[in-house]
Amino acid sequence: MEVILLERVAKLGQMGEVVRVKDGFARNYLLPRGKALRATKENRTRFESMKVELEARNLELKSDAEKVAQKLDGQKFTVLRQAAEGGQLYGSVTPRDIAVLATDKGFAVSRHQIALNTPIKAIGLHRVPVVLHPEVEVSISITVARNADEAERIARGEDITVARDEEAEAAAEAAAAAERFFEPEAAEARRQREAPAEDAAAEEEQAADVAEKKSPEKKAEKKSLEK
Repeated sequence: MEVILLERVAKLGQMGEVVRVKDGFARNYLLPRGKALRATKENRTRFESMKVELEARNLELKSDAEKVAQKLDGQKFTVLRQAAEGGQLYGSVTPRDIAVLATDKGFAVSRHQIALNTPIKAIGLHRVPVVLHPEVEVSISITVARNADEAERIARGEDITVARDEEAEAAAEAAAAAERFFEPEAAEARRQREAPAEDAAAEEEQAADVAEKKSPEKKAEKKSLEK
């Protein structure tokens, strides 16, 4: 489908240009959002009559966007979400979520202006582009964490995944030490239960080594008989 652009559209063209796009893209995005008109003879004439008005409107919107950009660019936002030990979220952070965060801080931003191709699905620091106007784009930082303390650590550049692994190991060691101190009999019983399994594994490994050593000898014996 051929359309007349009513504003600059990234990777397509400038205002007033006639471009060919896929029908679905035109019907689902360009036309309903007022970014383009079908390139019919009537609409070409219509565009020429409204061109001056569109250009003036575009300059006004661009000026407003630049004012917002001066304050929004580089802003940092924090989102708290539940997540697995590996850092994968139980859910995701969407453009709508980010737009709400920005709006709550006093920035006039819609979810359509959040240039996030796919929702955020992991703990960490994420840079997200915000297109305030076809000619004005800024970047913000989104920190996704399980709690406020973790968010601060991520902001400092810490690797939360490694830190949580170390914490888990330390907790396990502390629990084992506490068991040995407060319940020595239970700790000894568990050690005795684990010992046979360890001995069996060692015996299997030793048997495998012996079999491997004997294998070349059997091959040599077989060749001698064949001769």
